[in-house]
Amino acid sequence: VRLYDFSIEGPEVDAWPSQSHRSIVGSEAMRADQLDVEAVIRRFATKAFRRPVLEAEVERYRNFYLSRLDRGEDAEKALKNALTAILASPNFLYVEAPLDDSLGDEASLSHLKQYALASRLSYFLWSSMPDEALFAAAEKGILSDAHELRYQTLRMLRDPKARDFVDGFTDSWLHLNDLGAMPPDSKKFKEYHDRQLQGLMKEETRLFFQDILENNRDIAAFIDSDFTYLNRYMADLYEVDGVATDAFERVALPEGNRRGGLLGQASVLTMTSNGVETSPVVRGIWVLENILGTPPAPPPPDVDPLEPDIRGATTIRDQLAKHRKVETCAECHRKIDPIGFALESFDPIGRYREVYRSDSGKAIGEVDTSGKLVTGEPFSHVDELKDLLLERKELFARCLVEKMLIYALGRELNFGDRPMVDRLTENLAFRGYGLADLVELVATSEAFREI
Repeated sequence: VRLYDFSIEGPEVDAWPSQSHRSIVGSEAMRADQLDVEAVIRRFATKAFRRPVLEAEVERYRNFYLSRLDRGEDAEKALKNALTAILASPNFLYVEAPLDDSLGDEASLSHLKQYALASRLSYFLWSSMPDEALFAAAEKGILSDAHELRYQTLRMLRDPKARDFVDGFTDSWLHLNDLGAMPPDSKKFKEYHDRQLQGLMKEETRLFFQDILENNRDIAAFIDSDFTYLNRYMADLYEVDGVATDAFERVALPEGNRRGGLLGQASVLTMTSNGVETSPVVRGIWVLENILGTPPAPPPPDVDPLEPDIRGATTIRDQLAKHRKVETCAECHRKIDPIGFALESFDPIGRYREVYRSDSGKAIGEVDTSGKLVTGEPFSHVDELKDLLLERKELFARCLVEKMLIYALGRELNFGDRPMVDRLTENLAFRGYGLADLVELVATSEAFREI
């Protein structure tokens, strides 16, 4: 389809003034030259900056408005330009913009840090600006108190807007936003496209995370669980009976299903494949990075990447065995490959399999999921790997603490953050490893309260 031109008409306003006009300048005055421009700027900047605007800031934008009038602009256009300047300010564009010390005294700037903390908490849990309750706590100057911060955190987690935290954090931690970057082959995996499984896969993982959060379940459920969330298409992919509707529902997994936890979910398994075949290396690295928190070193720049043999002439094990003969690759692949082999029982869209098949569907070899961790413990299949990961629960807890801190603070952690991570991991263990407890611990931590 070629589009040579198109036109857009609108927006068509049913009544004037429009809602956006009323929210900015009110409904009393229809013309910009009849407005109290300073009051409009003060009200608009307060909303945009998510804090009380400083008098010096109001003066700056009022002077900008007057300068546009001096250039010959009419009052309406000059006001629009002033409001545009507010929206171009770092105070609007960034959740935490550093305050200019020259704009106010120490007491007023210190009070504004309460509002900065309100924004940090709100964007952490709601991915949106603070509500009236948060603004009220900031105005009273009590938000930095650990008890008040705990109360606000628990209140916000009960709000439906906390679903934005579920979506945002699963994208950040599990890289769900990468799902679809390398979509499965449309011929080999026709049902993935016909049934639009990409969105359904994400929804399963997000509902699973939300269940663990809302019920403050042990984070060990991320490694292994006896339930997940499925609709009829996902249940068909997983060969689980009893799900007949398009709506997702909580499903108890049958014995021996091997789907429990994140490692059996199609979102993770599809995202860590290359669209044509599985990739034990990518899957192994994913587990090391996001479950154990022990990512391998980057590959040497002079080593050719491993390309899958889509003809089926050699197995992935054979190819990786040859790859490990390269001395610079051997050490890292000893850690990566065994974990990836355990997940070979799932194909590129997460279907369970016991044999490899060619494009024509012909069996070309059995799937071997056995391996041995670098520490020496052997396993035969993914369930035994999960048992070994559960024995390293403290490593997983530390990894999850780090991932959530990065998401909450909006920055990478450094060497100086290690004592704080240690304390949070210890406190999480003391409280029973509940996911909601982890969110509360992060939100009330010293690092989170430091603005």
